[in-house]
Amino acid sequence: MRTREGGRIVDEAAVIARVRAGDPEAYAELVRAHTGIALRAAAVLGAGADAEDVVQQAFVKAYCALGRFKEGSAFKPWLLSIVANETRNTVRTAARQRTLAGREAAFAEAEPLIPESADPAVAAVEIERRTALRSALEKLSEEHRLVVTYRYLLEMDESETAQALGWPRGTVKSRLNRALRKLEKLLPGAEPREGGEERE
Repeated sequence: MRTREGGRIVDEAAVIARVRAGDPEAYAELVRAHTGIALRAAAVLGAGADAEDVVQQAFVKAYCALGRFKEGSAFKPWLLSIVANETRNTVRTAARQRTLAGREAAFAEAEPLIPESADPAVAAVEIERRTALRSALEKLSEEHRLVVTYRYLLEMDESETAQALGWPRGTVKSRLNRALRKLEKLLPGAEPREGGEERE
C-alpha cells in the first residue's frame, strides 16, 4: 500500500518492514504521512483540544502493536481505528460530553476552508450547508455518525472504512445507506422517500 507524504509516495509495506527489522526511525515516515488525517479524525470524533495528545498516543500505540499489524493491510484505516479508540477513551476519562457548539468547531477544523476568492453568495450558501449538515449529523446514532464521518468527511473508501470500524463491508454498506436516508430526511429541503421509516 502506498500513500502520499509531502509530495512523495511512501511505500507503507517497505517502511513497516524496515521498522520490524530494527529501524525505528523509519516509523517517522508513517507519522508524517498520516498525522493530518489522524488529527482530522480525532477532531471530528470529539477530541477537541485534546486531538494532538490523542493522535500522539495513537501513534505510540500503533508503533507498539506494529508486530501484530496484518501484512498486506492498509496502515491508515488500522491507525484511524486506534485514533477512534483513543478519542473515546479520552472523552470518557475526562467525563465530558461535547456540546453541539464544540463539535461544530471540531467539524469546522476538519473541513477544507472556503477560499477567500470565492463569491460571497457561494461562500454563504456553503457555510449554511455545512451548518445544516453538522446539525443533522448530531441527530444520528453514533454508528451512523461514524460511518458517514469515515466514508465522506475523512474520504476513506468502503474497504478502509470497514477496516477502521472493524465491521464487515456489508455492514458498512447497510449502515451507510440507512445513515444517508436519515440525513436526507433531516436536511432542509429534503424530499421524503417513499416506503416509510427504515428499521435499525
